[in-house]
Amino acid sequence: MFKTLYTATVFLLTLAFSVTGFAAKADPEIAKVIVSRLSESRPDLKYGDVDTTPISGLYRVRVNNTQFLFASETGEYIMSGEMFQARPGMFVPVADLEAAGKRRELMAAVDTDEMIVFPAVDETKAILYVFTDVDCGYCRKLHNESLPGLTLAGVEVRYLAFPRAGIGSGSYKKISSAWCADDRQTALTALKMGQAIEQRDCENNPVAAQYRLGQQAGVTGTPALIMEDGSLIPGYRPAEELLKMIAFVYLTRLGNTREPLPI
Repeated sequence: MFKTLYTATVFLLTLAFSVTGFAAKADPEIAKVIVSRLSESRPDLKYGDVDTTPISGLYRVRVNNTQFLFASETGEYIMSGEMFQARPGMFVPVADLEAAGKRRELMAAVDTDEMIVFPAVDETKAILYVFTDVDCGYCRKLHNESLPGLTLAGVEVRYLAFPRAGIGSGSYKKISSAWCADDRQTALTALKMGQAIEQRDCENNPVAAQYRLGQQAGVTGTPALIMEDGSLIPGYRPAEELLKMIAFVYLTRLGNTREPLPI
């Protein structure tokens, strides 16, 4: 099965375009032509930066500060809407890849001592950050069904707290007790299985800070999974799907810096 998934992933790489976000500015002459043509048609709009896109000959134009249009290099043809990248198991909004860089910075700034970490069984080949809530059914499903397959395949899973009911809620108190436990892994696993644990609080409890961090990262629900390139995967996924996604990221966006996952 793992060999078949790896082959499928490599095949998809031959079809996928390289995405690095909209960081590159368009050639000034092309930008001038596009904005001039658009201004002739709709002078009532305010046009801003013109950026390249992953598709050759297609440019993104900022309109009225917060909106965007896609235009041909002559500006004659335009379209609105959102562009997606087709990845194994999901469509990723290309605009979201800009936010991925920020998420990557946010995750890198968190000390692993403040997370509940389930290490890879053998060599660590990838890292997955998971914002979780102990009262979330799909969070429990991810922990109990997907986590073993991920760690066995070489993925280190790093949990961060995101009590959906908010700071001070019952869920907050439960998950804080896990973070303050002497054995965090065992405490979190017990909560994920619906068991009660001793209610505890501790100095420098990081749960509130992680909840705010999740909001900064664009987390709106749980589980919310963030890969090392900063890509956000909302919701539960089986280990098999997650391993395909992680392999794709390593082969296309992180330069395959570690040994490949066994898929």
